[in-house]
Amino acid sequence: MTMKRNDDAVSPVIGVILMVAITVILAAIIAAFVFGMVGGTSTTKVVGLTVAQDNETHGSITWQGGADIRDIQSWNITSPEQTTYPNDIPTVGLVSPIEMEPGDRVVITASFKDGSTQVIYDRQF
Repeated sequence: MTMKRNDDAVSPVIGVILMVAITVILAAIIAAFVFGMVGGTSTTKVVGLTVAQDNETHGSITWQGGADIRDIQSWNITSPEQTTYPNDIPTVGLVSPIEMEPGDRVVITASFKDGSTQVIYDRQF
């Protein structure tokens, strides 16, 4: 008695399922690009600075540089007292005094020429 072996049905079914899955995934990716779901990401600005606490009530910011320091139009320092300091244009080597005490959180934000605003420093002392 001879048995007839039939392996033809397994491979075509799996192949069709895989092709349908690939088509659906590609259609979803293309639709995301066409309808604008992908994109809208902004680039991170590079600005170097250091903040040091000089004594119990004062500290200083030293602007080190960075690729985007020249693009800063204004910057603000917010201390726990919600004090906003003047918007001077920073340059490399500029040392700016700030009021701060141990335990204070200092947040520095900068507005750039392209209209974006970014937090460039955030630390609790």
